[in-house]
Amino acid sequence: MSDRRNNIVPHIDWFSISIYGALVLIGWLNIYSAVNNPLHPSIFDFSQRYGKQFIWIITGFVMALLVMASDASFFSVFAYPLYGITVLGLIAVRFVGRDIAGSHSWFRIGEIGIQPAELGIFAINLGLAKYLSNEKKASDLKKIRLVAAAMVMMPMLLIIIQNETGVAVTYSAFIFVLYREGLSGNILLGGFLLITLFILALVGNKIILSAILAGLALMGFLLFTRRKVKDLTKIGGILVFCLAIIFGTNYGFNHLELHQKKRIQVFLQQNVNNSKEGYNLHQAEIAIGSGGLYGKGYLQGTQAKLNYVPAHATDFIFVTPCEEWGFIGAAFIVILYFVLIVRLIFLAERQRSVFSRIYGYGVASIFFIHVAINVGMNLGLMPVIGIPLPFISYGGSSFWAFTLLLFIFLRLDADRLQILR
Repeated sequence: MSDRRNNIVPHIDWFSISIYGALVLIGWLNIYSAVNNPLHPSIFDFSQRYGKQFIWIITGFVMALLVMASDASFFSVFAYPLYGITVLGLIAVRFVGRDIAGSHSWFRIGEIGIQPAELGIFAINLGLAKYLSNEKKASDLKKIRLVAAAMVMMPMLLIIIQNETGVAVTYSAFIFVLYREGLSGNILLGGFLLITLFILALVGNKIILSAILAGLALMGFLLFTRRKVKDLTKIGGILVFCLAIIFGTNYGFNHLELHQKKRIQVFLQQNVNNSKEGYNLHQAEIAIGSGGLYGKGYLQGTQAKLNYVPAHATDFIFVTPCEEWGFIGAAFIVILYFVLIVRLIFLAERQRSVFSRIYGYGVASIFFIHVAINVGMNLGLMPVIGIPLPFISYGGSSFWAFTLLLFIFLRLDADRLQILR
């Protein structure tokens, strides 16, 4: 065991690292293309975003090397302290942070902006993995699930207070981790149905929707139960809850921030032409459609360069390869993500340590949520909530966070025969 721990190089998953390297290179090249300025032709111009991203990439590589050179047990031993530091950072930023783009969620150190909501997600993952691995054999499953949910919900609420709802939504990725560790699939199904009910209540007739639900509840009671009072009470309670969702939708919607309401309206095709958000999405769709099958060619895109597409180096970075590399290039990027996520799940399942397995599932779930939402909102299939595309979008905090997430797990995997507690 000592020889293995002293020489982890043969046991590192170089396949995952190669995908990481490909995505980082693709991201850097596309940031250069998206904000390319003829007056600053050098890709190493550090006054431009692509030059700054190069610095983030180099520092991220240094972080990755430090992680791989550390002892795997460090991440288990210090999981709770790192979780606590992250929560304290989320609290502190509310009081001493800076407002950037309407969000009070940034620490400013000179020219460097650090967003603990993004950067700290690896620590939340570590803390959750530590708790679940320690309590795995406990008999009180309800308590375990409540504490685990609270460990995720607390930072989510702190992030929502910072007006970073989009980042908070990505923390919902941990529900897949809980599902892998025994959470009932009915909760996942129930969450999906509630989201669907909310959308239907916004766009449809509430009376008709209520009548349909009442009919379904009656059919369920008559056909799929023993018609006892207990069954009637359970189905009646579910029906009342659903009706409360339906008739409370407008109240909840009206209490959202104005930009959040507009994004939902655009997603539901209710406010496409009369808002900035609708215009932005329309321009993104034009850029994606103009790429065709093979694209216009690298550096030949126009929609992003002429600033028709908003946030074309960050939230809407996916538009650039779609326009310049076409469907084939965009599909290649999506396939890279798919292969990486599947690979991470495979690596997680081969862990002997419960801690490592749970953490690995957290990494795969976080990547999945970010890719699904970012690509979906670029294509108009998801509301625009402003989250980065891993390793491709411009930004230091997000790049560091995704790099730490991935390489901590690869370090744990390199010592997968060691049982971490």
